[in-house]
Amino acid sequence: MHNFRDLEVWTKSMKLCKMFYTISKEFPKDEMFGLTSQARRSLYSIPANIAEGAGRDTDAQFSHFLNIALGSSFEFETQILIANDIGFFKNVDFNIIHSEIKHIQNMLAKLKQKIKNQ
Repeated sequence: MHNFRDLEVWTKSMKLCKMFYTISKEFPKDEMFGLTSQARRSLYSIPANIAEGAGRDTDAQFSHFLNIALGSSFEFETQILIANDIGFFKNVDFNIIHSEIKHIQNMLAKLKQKIKNQ
């Protein structure tokens, strides 16, 4: 078992959740149950799956949940690209969010590789 609270990727994904939640409050109200909701769910899935995997008995199980978190990160990236194309973001907000999710994706991939090589 791993302590998820000690994982930098978990901490960064939690911070991104808070940041996106605040920014997405400014998205159109008629999208609250559409793209906004779906993007939030896929984003929250990242730290949730990291934590769930960290609590599993084996590194193989942990790696499986990191895969799910990574998949959710790509789902979230796609959703913010759509939201940006539609004009929901201020450019600076999009650039920050996009940069952060790319960094989290890299961190997840490296953590998976580290676990595989143990």
